[in-house]
Amino acid sequence: MRPETIAIHSGFDSDPTTHAVAVPIYQTAAYAFDSADHATALFNLEEDGYRYSRISNPTVAVLEKRVADLEGGVAALATASGQAALHYAFANVADTPNGSGAANIVSTPQLYGTSHTLLAHVMPRSGVMARFAANDSAEAMADQIDGNTRALFCETVGNPAGNICDIEAIAKVAHAHGVPLIVDNTVATPILLRPIAHGADIVVHSLTKFMGGHGAAMGGILVDGGNFDWQAQAARFPQFTRPDESYHGLVYAERFGRAAFTARARSVLQRTTGAILSPMSAFLLLQGIETVALRVERHVENARAVAGFLKTSRHVAWVEYAGFPHSPYYALAEKYLGGQVPSLLTFGVKGAGANGGFEAGKRFYDSLKLIKRLVNIGDTKSLACHPASTTHRQMPEAQQRKAGVTPETIRLSVGIEHKDDIIADIAQALAAATAGGQQLRAAE
Repeated sequence: MRPETIAIHSGFDSDPTTHAVAVPIYQTAAYAFDSADHATALFNLEEDGYRYSRISNPTVAVLEKRVADLEGGVAALATASGQAALHYAFANVADTPNGSGAANIVSTPQLYGTSHTLLAHVMPRSGVMARFAANDSAEAMADQIDGNTRALFCETVGNPAGNICDIEAIAKVAHAHGVPLIVDNTVATPILLRPIAHGADIVVHSLTKFMGGHGAAMGGILVDGGNFDWQAQAARFPQFTRPDESYHGLVYAERFGRAAFTARARSVLQRTTGAILSPMSAFLLLQGIETVALRVERHVENARAVAGFLKTSRHVAWVEYAGFPHSPYYALAEKYLGGQVPSLLTFGVKGAGANGGFEAGKRFYDSLKLIKRLVNIGDTKSLACHPASTTHRQMPEAQQRKAGVTPETIRLSVGIEHKDDIIADIAQALAAATAGGQQLRAAE
């Protein structure tokens, strides 16, 4: 089936008891066992089934199946948020004793602010270090790999930088060094890009964003591509290839085969730390996913129009949009996205003086009327963010610039309203920001 059909039908046909075609909300904490032996088999992971909603839930399972099929993966684990999914992905791959030094994750520098914080400041407290490449090229990432590296990581389309990573090239580098490639595909969605088909091993999403689309529920997911050979890299990844004493000697690569990564994330990490997705949130996210293909089509169309307007505005210093032929990412947009550039873009408002860009960006931001001032992206509504004031505020300016954030940067998540209404609001806010700057300079 094609993605448009998978998004509507995968994982559920009808309820076997009532024949209802809407996915039921199984709002329950626990599940009855047929017998003591049945319970034992479930807890030993010898038999598939449900025992407690901290581990799995039938509503959530439909969501997991649907997203796994959309991405071309073998299994998925849904979590309470995208950050929880990312944390589980990192912890799962790096959770191994290492006598020669701390395990590390090699990452591109262009990351969402909280993802950078997770890697740079939170994971090191658990013995997992971050190594940030000089740029997003495969060569720069290769320079950071050593014997303690456990994975390479990138965002397929960077938030907010809008850079597009060469997935095939980075995957080849990762596999040549015996480690998997983990990618965050939140911005592109599997409608525009399926990273597993290009060599990625684990795909992470914040379902809160484009996949859900309505901004009514939070959720995350990690998808196992099923292609990384854990047995071939047993020395580096004993957590998948040696007996787990907490499960009576079970070996994940043997019991779960291609789905070993997701099975361990569920049984070890989610079971013990509990960042679960609620059944109601899973239901709401499924409603959004049913229309994701149509929405993404409109997002792309509107973003193209907005980028064109910004490019010609005298109030705009620069625009980063991979759909422009002069963009350094144009060729990668053609290769991986078929030229269908996502609706996340950044631009700089013109400002004078040492801090002029920062203040001009703030004036533009404060002047918006239709476009919502939010740190979310991927909503049906158009959203704007001033990253230097919000999502990347905790980062030093040098790190902000490496992540694609300058003081004047405005991040736009272009929604599915009529494009003329979106452009009209941007135009009036730009005029207001410029007028405010002129008044300020006159007063000085």
